[in-house]
Amino acid sequence: MVLQIGEKITFERTFTKEDVELFTKVSKDEGVHHITPDEQGRIVVQGLLTATLPTKVGGDYNVLARNMNFEFLRPVFSEDTICCDVIIEQFERDEKNRTAITAIFTCINQLDKEVLKGSFSGIIL
Repeated sequence: MVLQIGEKITFERTFTKEDVELFTKVSKDEGVHHITPDEQGRIVVQGLLTATLPTKVGGDYNVLARNMNFEFLRPVFSEDTICCDVIIEQFERDEKNRTAITAIFTCINQLDKEVLKGSFSGIIL
């Protein structure tokens, strides 16, 4: 597998109440906003659950992450569909003959509002 600088990888996911409930059990992030529905029946998705979108793309390409930066811009709610675009900024052999990767990402909800952005770097296994 060879990625190229400038390449864009896209992944989309709709978060369900069940996703939030499972993540709540695993993470123990039990903030009231993650377990109590709002007036529209939605619950807030944990930020780190939202952050699984770019990590899923990293997993698809066997990235062993070294650095991850997240900027959470808006809440994500159950039943929101989030599209994550990952753009490769570096993909090359490093001084130890490993493939180094650096990427930036943006996550946008179904209302075309940016909810998360950031970057990650690491090596390809």
